[in-house]
Amino acid sequence: MAYVKASEREAQIIAAAIKEFSDRGVPGTTLRAVAGRAGIPLGTLHYVFSSKDQLLRAVITTVIGEISETLRAELDADKGVEHALRHGVGNFWNKLVTTRVGLQIMQYELMTYSLRSDSAGGLAQLQYERYGALVTEFCERAAQAAGERCAIGFDTLGRMALAQVDGLILQYIAKPDPDRARRDLDHALDMLVLYADPQPVARTKSLNADTA
Repeated sequence: MAYVKASEREAQIIAAAIKEFSDRGVPGTTLRAVAGRAGIPLGTLHYVFSSKDQLLRAVITTVIGEISETLRAELDADKGVEHALRHGVGNFWNKLVTTRVGLQIMQYELMTYSLRSDSAGGLAQLQYERYGALVTEFCERAAQAAGERCAIGFDTLGRMALAQVDGLILQYIAKPDPDRARRDLDHALDMLVLYADPQPVARTKSLNADTA
C-alpha cells in the first residue's frame, strides 16, 4: 500500500464521513462504515480518529470551512452589508441547500446526536457558535470594507441571520419547494437588511474645512 500523508488521510476520511452521514444519517453510521466508504482498514481510521466524537468535530469544522468559502465566493465586500448578505446567503442556498439536502439533514442530526449523547451538548454548542461567528465576521468585514455601520451589533445580526436561514432550511427539508423557499429567503433577507439598517459611517469634518 502506497504511503499517504497524515493530512491527506484525514481529509480522505472526513470526505467519506460527510458522504456516509449525509446518505445514511449520523445515529446509524458506524466508524466501520466510514472506513469502508473511504476504502481503508478500520484500524487506520482509528489511528487518525480515535472516537466518533472526534470525527464529528472534524466534519463540522470542514463543513463550516466549505460554507465560509461559499459565502465569500465572487463577493465584492466593498459593496456593503446588504450585498454581502444577499449574495453570500444566496450562494449558500443555491450551492449547499437546494442541491445537497442530505448535508443539511446531517448537520441537524449532528446537533441532536450531541444533545442526546452528551449532557453538555458540546458538539451542538460548537456547531452554532462557529456558524454564528462565521456570519458575524462575514457581515462585519463587509461593513468595514464599505465604511458602514449597522443599527445592531454584528454578533446579534449573525445570530438573527442564522436563526432565519436555519428555520427556512428545516421547512425546505420537510417540504422541498424551490420557488417558495427562494421567495421566503428573499423576504427574510429583506427583514434582516431592514433590521440591520446599514448606513455609511459619518465622516468627521476637518476643523479647517469651513475656514477661508
